[in-house]
Amino acid sequence: MAKETKRSPWAWIPTLYYAQGIPYVVVMTVSVIMYKRLGISNTDIALYTSWLYLPWVIKPLWSPIVDLFKTKRWWIVAMQLIVGAGLAGVAFTTPLPGFFQYTLAFFWLLAFSSATHDIAADGFYMLGLKEHEQAYFVGIRSTFYRFAMITGQGLLIILAGFFEVFTGQEPVQFNIEASPSAALITEFAQPVSEVETDELTFFVSAETLKLSTENITKETADSLRKWVADQNLENGFVLPEQAAEAKKPSRFSRNVSDPLANYLRARFRRDSGPDLNLEAMQGNIGLIGITLSAPPEAGKEIILNSRFRRGDASIRMIQGDRLAFNENNWSQTAWIAIQVDRKLDRPAEAFFEGRSGNIPLAWSITFFVLAGLFLLFFVYHRFILPRPATDKAIVQGDGQNAFTEFFQTFGSFFRKPNIGAALAFLLLFRLGEAQLVKLASPFLLDAREIGGLGLTTGDVGLIYGTIGILALTLGGILGGMMASQKGLKFWILPMTFAINLPNLMYVYLSYATPTEFWLIAGSVAIEQFGYGFGFTAYMLFMIYFAEGKHKTAHFAICTGFMALGMMIPGMFSGWLQEIIGYQNFFIWVMICTLPGFLVLHFLKIEKGFGIKKKEEGQE
Repeated sequence: MAKETKRSPWAWIPTLYYAQGIPYVVVMTVSVIMYKRLGISNTDIALYTSWLYLPWVIKPLWSPIVDLFKTKRWWIVAMQLIVGAGLAGVAFTTPLPGFFQYTLAFFWLLAFSSATHDIAADGFYMLGLKEHEQAYFVGIRSTFYRFAMITGQGLLIILAGFFEVFTGQEPVQFNIEASPSAALITEFAQPVSEVETDELTFFVSAETLKLSTENITKETADSLRKWVADQNLENGFVLPEQAAEAKKPSRFSRNVSDPLANYLRARFRRDSGPDLNLEAMQGNIGLIGITLSAPPEAGKEIILNSRFRRGDASIRMIQGDRLAFNENNWSQTAWIAIQVDRKLDRPAEAFFEGRSGNIPLAWSITFFVLAGLFLLFFVYHRFILPRPATDKAIVQGDGQNAFTEFFQTFGSFFRKPNIGAALAFLLLFRLGEAQLVKLASPFLLDAREIGGLGLTTGDVGLIYGTIGILALTLGGILGGMMASQKGLKFWILPMTFAINLPNLMYVYLSYATPTEFWLIAGSVAIEQFGYGFGFTAYMLFMIYFAEGKHKTAHFAICTGFMALGMMIPGMFSGWLQEIIGYQNFFIWVMICTLPGFLVLHFLKIEKGFGIKKKEEGQE
């Protein structure tokens, strides 16, 4: 038996939870972007990548296996090695003709091994740390998990783009300048070469396109979008995608949901009238034309992938992000459509870039880099992770029945003392937040005529992507520090207030509808900070309730109920908001916070859980 070793938590918690987040964001986010770059249709991307979330949904079903066999430490390093192999598999198969099927298979391997890694890592966290350390590092582990999200959604995409630039033609670059003073022009120019060249390069109709922020009619916008789509399709720059068939209303909709919606709308909806038609005017649209200087090699295609690079995200590309040039259409004009947010009423600028490198090679290199990173994680954690004496397999001898133990693990969870109150807490603690999180961004984006705040896409991105993340992270770190001083029992009520009461900021925003950006951003920051601080209590309670012989499996089951508590309320929140309006919806959210307070009365938590004990401090 391996000798017990101790390590500073700072030596392994940041890297462990960073490694936990990377494969999740790769499977759920990076795969979507990669497939889009490689020309897979939106229909197929949405269908097949959505199923990849399944392993994280059902991971409690095989969590007992991690408890029954081998150590949590063994599972962690083994899964990191398998994740690395899966990433290498994606890298090897991306350039192949049947890459979609092959890479999907490896993404499934990544998903299952990553979900298993989550189970083992969370179990090891409880075994490798003392109670007060578990409380203290709750915010730290969440912070590094978020860093992994930022890496996947930002740095990995930048890395793939870097390789795209150096494996193809010179990038196509164009600026969009939007201003209230610009003339409203719907005409557009054909791209023209200023100099003759024998090199294969792209010509662009305008390096700087000036657009008016004045809105255009829906008919004009629809006409421009249809013209671009028809031109690109007719000349073979894009492939047609099957349109989803409209579904007939179900019997439930006709007999239950629609009558209930009409009843609620008639009694509660006050912020819009039946004649309001906000879609009559839409943001202005500008067109950029692209051609090639010469035909590609026979049988070869040059794919131009264009995207937003920097500037104001209120100016966005709506068509032409992927264009395929070949020997037949190279001299024809491919079109990119850019639309200004209809709420933008100030000068703004956005920079776009089109890259035509070897896309499969670029993504293959990116995944090889990721595979190397996980090989480093494997080697590092193989030596750095501590070896707690309590980290051992439950089934250790041939005489024990693993099959029986498997089902006893589930049974023992539901036989735990105070199980009813615990399940109520897991499902109801975030009942209000589960509904708020679905509608917070739409509320900020929606027009003031229907109760929203009318912010632009760029404004919302800044509020949530920068200010909100910072506040959320600070709240989580502070929550962990405070919980390690006084313990979970002391802090659970204040943290329940912290996660719920700041939702009042949205009640205020929906009634006051302020226009000052700092006031809106500050309100969101307060809510996000409170959520980060209060969520500490939720995490610590799951750790506390999972304590026992099967703590790893029991914690995984807790996370399953955690996901259920967010999923079900979120499913009907949008339907309800559309019926009763934002003001009444946010009041409803506050009402939904009450069960979270009520259930605290029935919880039984040891007074000393999470507190650093004196004798521990003297070791």
